[in-house]
Amino acid sequence: MWALSAVGYRRLGTAAALATAVGGWISGKLPAHDPWGLWVDHGASVRIPAAVLAYAGLTVLVVAWWQYGRTAATVRETLTTLAWWTAPFLLTPPLYSADVYSYIAQGAMVVEGLDVYTVGPSSLDPAGIGGDAAASVGNHWRDTPAPYGPLFLLLSAAVAKTTGGTIVPAVLAMRLIALASLLLIVWALRRLAREHGTGESRALWLGALNPLLLMHVVGGMHNDGLMIGLMLAGCALALRGRWVAGSALIGLAMMVKSPAAVSLLFIGVMVHASATGPQVRRWAKGLLAPGLVACAVAGSATLVSGTGFGWLRTQGVAGNIHTALSLVSDLGLGLGELGRLLLGTDPEPVKSAVQTLGLAAAVVLILVLARRSMSGHLPPVHALGLGLLALVALSPMVQPWYLLWGLVVVAATQQHGRLVAVLTVLSAALVYETHPAGGTPAFGFVLAGIAALVATLVIRRTPSVPEPAPVPGPRGAHPDTPHAPRSAEAPRGTA
Repeated sequence: MWALSAVGYRRLGTAAALATAVGGWISGKLPAHDPWGLWVDHGASVRIPAAVLAYAGLTVLVVAWWQYGRTAATVRETLTTLAWWTAPFLLTPPLYSADVYSYIAQGAMVVEGLDVYTVGPSSLDPAGIGGDAAASVGNHWRDTPAPYGPLFLLLSAAVAKTTGGTIVPAVLAMRLIALASLLLIVWALRRLAREHGTGESRALWLGALNPLLLMHVVGGMHNDGLMIGLMLAGCALALRGRWVAGSALIGLAMMVKSPAAVSLLFIGVMVHASATGPQVRRWAKGLLAPGLVACAVAGSATLVSGTGFGWLRTQGVAGNIHTALSLVSDLGLGLGELGRLLLGTDPEPVKSAVQTLGLAAAVVLILVLARRSMSGHLPPVHALGLGLLALVALSPMVQPWYLLWGLVVVAATQQHGRLVAVLTVLSAALVYETHPAGGTPAFGFVLAGIAALVATLVIRRTPSVPEPAPVPGPRGAHPDTPHAPRSAEAPRGTA
């Protein structure tokens, strides 16, 4: 296969990102009304060719990313590449999702004093602040209460109040939050990679330069990016002995999206390992202390926001919408329909039961990973990544960007191997599942399947990268010493 230098792939990827952004400008998720006239629908005769251009650009971007990962790029080169690949998406309308309109509308609801945990964006005055955003929200979400935490609602409210809810500046302000999330992810990835003895450039390639992240965190502005950034930063601080500050950041991450709470269990493993005294005291400190800190932060954020504790009862609203990527929901739906055909029973209770069993299985797997981490068989942060991947795989609702929850964590803790290969293939495939306008057309699944097949064949036919030799532990350790992450109360070194 032809090969370029890291700079060559950077240029190729930049051209591809530009094509994707130009195509997305016309075929992306345009607002229902834009008073500035920048993001307007030009009709199917223009929209369809633009979507083809966006898909073609995305394909070249995936190839450039894949090949870039096989170069010996330095950290500085990878950061430069990330900047070049990100730049074309800065001014585009929302790509691959309409969720940002929900964010703006929910922020406007907070400004207007409406209860975002009881009613949906449709409750806004169409002529008032956030009215244009509410009109642009997808049909599934117009009457759905917010499943997000108070911290994110405060940020959304600040955007809505500052911009008056005007679509273009409001969307661009949300993109600034997405860019800040990306910077936080980059910062945490580099530090976690150092702590685990993995290459920083490789971690950035899989965890930040990944087209799946660029499309859905930068292009689509999903708040998962902010959750991941805060969660990773909390883990990075905990590994350096600052578990209180790390737990506080996890509390903030939970106030964006609740899955970040899983990381508290693994910070508890670090705290337990470093604690002294009787075994009961060590267990109590590990199991309770990080959670108490995070809950104190979460409670304070809730009180400051003034939105109330309604987020505790809206965490399951997303599960009411069926997504084809959720294996447990697909299984539950299939069994429910089979029962309806054979026995005449209602399929919904069967589907709900299977979804509950899936979540229960995910909890069991997470606890097993925590136990293996506590016994020293897995580094806590790596076990966290595996746990988040299990949670996504068994969740009742799965979106393509949910893969990033665990993928970004694993990127910092593992450089090569079968898991990294699987995550790479999934990243290359899932970018096709969503249309630039945010829908999930049938041909998107076909394209994703083709991409997965091609990527798998490429990996199988390409000479495998040898597993890295045992890496050194903390700075100064002998190269042959098995690596063990720094305990939660180890002396702090330089960042």
